[in-house]
Amino acid sequence: MFFSKKITIATHSGNFHPDDVFSVALFSILFNGKIKVTRTRDEFIYSKADFVLDIGEELDPDKKRYDHHQEGGAGKRDNGIPYSTFGLLWKDFGEKVCGSKRVSDIIDSRLVQVIDADDSAYDLYKINLPDVYPYLLTDIIYSKSPTWKEKNISLDKAFFEAVNFAKSIILREIKVETDKIEAEGIVEDIYNKTGDKRFIVFEDSHLSNSLLSKHKEVLFVIKPEKDGDNWKITAVRDDERIFTNRKLFPEKWRGESNLELAKITGIGDVVFCHNSGVFAGAKTREGAIKLAQLAVNSN
Repeated sequence: MFFSKKITIATHSGNFHPDDVFSVALFSILFNGKIKVTRTRDEFIYSKADFVLDIGEELDPDKKRYDHHQEGGAGKRDNGIPYSTFGLLWKDFGEKVCGSKRVSDIIDSRLVQVIDADDSAYDLYKINLPDVYPYLLTDIIYSKSPTWKEKNISLDKAFFEAVNFAKSIILREIKVETDKIEAEGIVEDIYNKTGDKRFIVFEDSHLSNSLLSKHKEVLFVIKPEKDGDNWKITAVRDDERIFTNRKLFPEKWRGESNLELAKITGIGDVVFCHNSGVFAGAKTREGAIKLAQLAVNSN
């Protein structure tokens, strides 16, 4: 797709939502910022745009019309989440923006489907505690709308501020997932070369523990702290979004530090063990390994 001029995009005026905000942000990335956006509900005006998004009750990619408000909607994914405009655009342009189908698919699951679900009133989670809710990315977008006391702030100005924020999120997710995929090969090589696979040592503090989740025998990860000289041992989870660890540090270690923890473990350079039992620290790599060896063999 090649355009020699600035691309004109039309979307609805009035209150904005994560769907239209992220749709415009996606096109800003796709066309390297060379877009002109009009927010209107005037059919005569929006019909002249190169792309019409989230308005017009028409889905026709050949005509560059992307809406999901028409009778019957614009289809659903296999998991039941209906497509909003952002999801429809991501299906057509996500891979091009990401430079990788795999990255595009990951971001679709992590980000795009969340936006689509919000716009379609599709519940993604259950509330465990009354009046306590997750604070989601969609909440941040909604918070950018002027309040009833901010009548001097135009909706268009707030909309474009939200678009810039959404653009930064998309670009960051692309960077994070692209780098994570590259790291997978590094982590897999470390795993394959490790003898006792119940604990794995990373020499690079930036490598993510979650990359080992598929290897069920790994209980702990050891790596240097990012902002200090100590070494940290962390319990591994099956799912980084669920606070359930495969194994915790012994109960008698928890909440102890320095001399007291050294007396209990027999390791002189231990620093602490968190009272939750999910991570501990030592001053040296060798001390951290000894601590992990004790932990994996504990009851």
